Order: sequence, then structure tokens, then C-alpha cells
Amino acid sequence: MDLKQKLDILADAAKYDVSCSSSGSTRSNRGGVGNAAVSGICHSWSDDGRCVSLLKILFTNYCIYDCVYCINRASNDVQRATFTPEEVAKLTISFYRRNYIEGLFLSSAIIKNPDYTMEKLLQTVHLLRNVHNFNGYIHLKAIPGADPRLIYRTGLLVDRMSVNIELPSSEGLKKLAPQKDKQSILKPMGFIRTHIQGNQEERKMFRQAPTFVPAGQSTQLIVGATPEPDFQVLRLTESLYNNFSLKRVYYSAYVPVNTSSLLPVVAQPPLLREHRLYQADWLLRFYGFSANELLNERHPNFDLDFDPKEDWALRNLYHFPVEINKADYEMLLRVPGLGIKSALKIISARRETALDFDDLKKIGVILKRAIYFITCKGKYYGGLVFNEEFMRQRLGQSNRQLKWQQLPLFD
Repeated sequence: MDLKQKLDILADAAKYDVSCSSSGSTRSNRGGVGNAAVSGICHSWSDDGRCVSLLKILFTNYCIYDCVYCINRASNDVQRATFTPEEVAKLTISFYRRNYIEGLFLSSAIIKNPDYTMEKLLQTVHLLRNVHNFNGYIHLKAIPGADPRLIYRTGLLVDRMSVNIELPSSEGLKKLAPQKDKQSILKPMGFIRTHIQGNQEERKMFRQAPTFVPAGQSTQLIVGATPEPDFQVLRLTESLYNNFSLKRVYYSAYVPVNTSSLLPVVAQPPLLREHRLYQADWLLRFYGFSANELLNERHPNFDLDFDPKEDWALRNLYHFPVEINKADYEMLLRVPGLGIKSALKIISARRETALDFDDLKKIGVILKRAIYFITCKGKYYGGLVFNEEFMRQRLGQSNRQLKWQQLPLFD
């Protein structure tokens, strides 16, 4: 099989992995090829949301595991291929020199055993860094069950590593991926976290110390293949951020690529649910919310008609309306329609004068949603009544008028 055929097979096999991040690294050019500094990383997105700024491939799609949801499961009759480390290095350098890519996203199915697979990935990044002097961004998947020494050596050469947690619960793993278990996934995540923290302390004392996974680690889980509610997914996300210091948790809407009685029957992937989880994830990381605030046992799933902050606000109207001229920064962040930049502008502007609605418009605050949850100088302009039913109706109408459309990659 020639290299072009392998690339066709293994690039297509990698398209379901969404944790394709290319940020957080400052690896500079050291006399070789490429640069992973912030200004050296670009992003492009295809119609179905895949990042195309990195060469995104699997090392192999031969797999010893038979996960029910996976297109590359051992029992599937699909065309298989495996790169050599030299072939991946050649492709990466060739694509970079043609300005097709800014870095490499390399994942793999498990061929023979985890150690063998991890060793091949290590050989690949060693060739890129130490033979071809490639300084561009490299995101690599750590293989659960592999020898920690292999993971450590690889972490010294890449920018970001990730270990896919796959499904939101141990029960889901037992049902759909019985050859995997929660601990085998969490163990390398903990190993990577410990060594990232140790490396950060080491570099404070020794500036020339080698970096270990400088862009941090991430993970991915599939949403919709098993029946866990959004609340369970969000609590897992919060736990991963708190316990493993992850940079990102990625959510992948379940795509029915296989047929099985163990899998749900869906007309289309739950993309809107995936989107709501990403919005909630943002609230966890930057807006001071907790999972237990956004959802609970009585309200385990997000209302798909409203974004998570609107959904929370409508269920907690006793916090509102908020007086713009008195509310603290943390409370302003909880007002639907107000973001970090808007809240900072309000804090800065009201030091000079008390703000009214016209002042908010002048400083660039978009009031389409916020108007229902705020007062200015004690005045409320959200409507005749302040109750949940009225506000849901008005906000729902406004949201339905928005028509989102992915920008096309080609005309």
C-alpha cells in the first residue's frame, strides 16, 4: 500500500476525534522547521466542525479492542493501514513546508498492545523533534495501559497530550467498551498531571530544564451513546478539571457509525446538546459557576431552547433583576447576555457616572437578553411583568429568530 492510500484511510479514521486543540504552547523555533508560538498557530474548520489546521491522522486503525461505538473496532470489516514513524515524519514535514499545516495531531488505535503502540508514537515524535528539527505544535494521544516511562519520554517531546475518557460513566464503559476500564484511563491522566506540575516547579529553579507537555492535557468523551444526563456529564467535567488540571474537556456528539442492539437509535447526532455542554463548560471555567448550580437531580438536562446561563437565570429569578450600578463583578457575570468584557466595561464606566440603558449601548453592551435581568438607576425595561413564563416566551422567540449557519470551506 502506498503512502497516499495510507493517508486517505488514516486521515478519514481520525475525523471522529474532536479534541484537536492547537493552543497553549510557546515552543519557539530553535534553528529547525516550524514554530508553535501563539502567532504560529492558525485554525480552520470544515463544514462538520473538524479542525484542519493540523495534520490530523491515526498512526494505525488496526485495533485489538472491540468498542461497540467505534468505527475502528476489531470486528468491523474496514480497510486497515499503519504508518511507519518515518512516514508520519515525512508527511508532517512535507505538509508544513507547503504551508498546509502548522502542526500535528497524532492519535492511534491499539495495535498488538499498549506498550508497542506507545513506543511507535514515541519513535515518531523523536524523529520529528531530534532528526528533522521540527519545532511546530504536536498534540499526541497517550495510550492507556502503556508503560509510564514511555509516556514520560513522549511528554518531553510534545506540546499537548490527551487521554480519552471515552464515556461519562463506568457503567457505560462496561457496556460498550468492556476491554477498557475507568482506572486504566485515569491512571495516565494522573501521571501526566503530576509530571506537568513537577516540571513547572523545576523550570522555576532551572530555566533550561526541558519542558514536559507545556500546553497541558485534555480529554474527550462521547455524548449520547449512553443514557447519562447532562448533570452527570457536567459533574464529571468539573471533577476532571479540579483533580487533573485539564486544559479542556471535549464533547463529541454520538455518531451512529455501527449498528448494535447496545447502541441508541438516533436520527442525527445530538449536536445541539453537545453545543450546550460546551457553553456550560465555559461557564465552569471562566464564569465561576459549579455543576450543582447549573443542573441538579430535579433538572438533570439543559433546556435546548436556552443557553445554560439563561436556563439557570430563569430557574433562579430571585437573584434578579440586578442593578447595573451596584452589582459586583461576579454577579454581573451571571447576567444572561453579559460576558467578561462587558462586565469589565461596566465596572470601569460606572466609576465615572451612574449608567443607564443608553450608556450601556454606547459602551457596546448587547441588551437583547440582558435587558430582562437588569435595572439601571432603579428602572426596569424588560417588559410589563417580571415572571418566568413571560421571560421564557420572550427569550424563546428571540432565540428562535437566530439562524446559525456554518461558514462553508469551499464555494
